[in-house]
Amino acid sequence: MKAMTYRGPYKIRVENKPDPRIEHPHDAIVRVTLAAICGSDLHLYHGMMPDTRIGHTFGHEFVGVVERLGGAVTNLKVGDRVMVPFNIFCGRCFFCARGLFSNCHNVNANATAVGGIYGYSHTAGGYDGGQAELVRVPFADVGPTVIPDWMSDEDALLLTDAYSTGYFGAQLGEIAEGETVVVLGAGPVGLAAAQSAWLMGAGRVISIDHLDYRLAKAREFAHAETVNISEHRDVVVQMKRMTDHLGADVVIDAVGAEADGNVTQHVTSAKLKLQGGSPVALNWAIDGARKGGRVSVIGAYGPLFSAVKFGDALNKGLTLRMNQAPVKRQWPRLFEHIRAGYISPRDLITHRVPLDHIAEGYHMFSSKLDDCIKTVVVPSEG
Repeated sequence: MKAMTYRGPYKIRVENKPDPRIEHPHDAIVRVTLAAICGSDLHLYHGMMPDTRIGHTFGHEFVGVVERLGGAVTNLKVGDRVMVPFNIFCGRCFFCARGLFSNCHNVNANATAVGGIYGYSHTAGGYDGGQAELVRVPFADVGPTVIPDWMSDEDALLLTDAYSTGYFGAQLGEIAEGETVVVLGAGPVGLAAAQSAWLMGAGRVISIDHLDYRLAKAREFAHAETVNISEHRDVVVQMKRMTDHLGADVVIDAVGAEADGNVTQHVTSAKLKLQGGSPVALNWAIDGARKGGRVSVIGAYGPLFSAVKFGDALNKGLTLRMNQAPVKRQWPRLFEHIRAGYISPRDLITHRVPLDHIAEGYHMFSSKLDDCIKTVVVPSEG
């Protein structure tokens, strides 16, 4: 099969790899019909995540058609059109029983924190991802869901991570009716979080980014007020000015490890790899939230130390909530919202590229070219 493979920072190519095989009775083999490049894939592409090995196939957002099944899978059949959450989980452990699918205890021997994630380095289990023609799906009896007949493949694709993660970020904020919500980052996850905040009763939503085209999308897609970081000497001061000098009720960090804004933090994290990610956005969230407010973190960070203003969070009495999104837990409500016409996740998509041209897709997304917000990858016909 054809698959994207990692060759080192900023170096990927499409190669022929052996077709995945059934390794366990609960496995499925899915022929990918659509995949996507996620903002967190860029952390891998840039060499930010530890133990990203040569030859690894990225891609934790994908939908496809079931091609083969292990003997123990009873809830799917060959030919089913399925959406696969980015979390790999067993459905039976202590954490899965509590809906913490992203923290499954049985799928990642390499960490005590995160569970398994498709295509996200050996730190997240070493599973090959879906930027390929075929992908092995472990625990197929609990992870994948048959896509409803009324749902488009592109809506389903956005629910495998980006939109579900944004929705989860708004959930973590425990937004009360009429509250002010600030979302740091206007990429796909931040845009989904901003739109979701309205669904949860926000009275005001402010989107902050440094790219005009993404802020324009925030106004169109999420009906948010917008702030361009580059137009203000101190974005935290601007956040305070916009909130009666108190700060926001809820701040959502949808940026993560590669935030700009502080040269020292960016160099020590992105360049020298001395931190698990630049904490600039997270520190802005801590500084920009009101006393007694909430900070929701859904941007991806690595496992290393980060210079976070934890003392300020303590002294302000903030509630900090964070996790990798337990995607499947969000689906029932999101299905309802799509069917009712309240949301249209596929409207985030701006570009579609063939799998053979995925290197160009990564370059375009990484370099913020052609007003790129969300890129879908279309595998070649196998």
